[in-house]
Amino acid sequence: MVSDTRSTAGRVIRWAFRYDLLVWVASLGKERAFREEQVDLARLEAGELVLDIGCGTGTLAVVAKHRVGPTGAVHGIDASPEMIGRARKKAQRSGFDVVFETAIAEALPFQDATFDAVLCTLVLHHLPKEALRHCILEMRRVLKPGGRLLALDIGRPQDKRRTLHARDAGAHHVGHDHFDLSTMPPLLSECGLDEIEKGTVGFSLVRIGRLYYVLAGARADLLPLSS
Repeated sequence: MVSDTRSTAGRVIRWAFRYDLLVWVASLGKERAFREEQVDLARLEAGELVLDIGCGTGTLAVVAKHRVGPTGAVHGIDASPEMIGRARKKAQRSGFDVVFETAIAEALPFQDATFDAVLCTLVLHHLPKEALRHCILEMRRVLKPGGRLLALDIGRPQDKRRTLHARDAGAHHVGHDHFDLSTMPPLLSECGLDEIEKGTVGFSLVRIGRLYYVLAGARADLLPLSS
């Protein structure tokens, strides 16, 4: 792993305990089912090497480790040391070996072509336009040719009520009035990631906003890209 001390240009959430409480309430106590849907959408398999970007308090990374099994490995990164601290404790309690590190999405501390799959949940709408492109280029760089990116975020027209993430999409995504993941495939393609499938996430989170996913594959005919 290559160390990097730069700061992210995006929003950093530091209230780890409140974050877990928010997700528990939003999922009506069924966060595990939500995370299981995500690893299904990512098509994770035993033995794969997985990176969770913006891993928060680590629940998805732990579920991913369960899916890839003892022959696979999962790394989680987040810009918030508070989130990483809670994620490490959560993994320790679960008995799963997951590596968590404080790092930023725009400068991933990993070698080229390391991972079979990259997961990115409710992160992209927090990034300004230029940082968003750097993040996507970095995700492509660390993916093996043929590897998969699962991005899950705000997408398609939102309900008129002011959900938490619909509000955040406008407040924090600099240069974008309304972030919409469903419009992202052309940018992904420019960065060497071709759409495999996309759609609305089946599991809904109360007051979070409508969630959308894009599954994309890293082109096998491209060398890892530099940001």
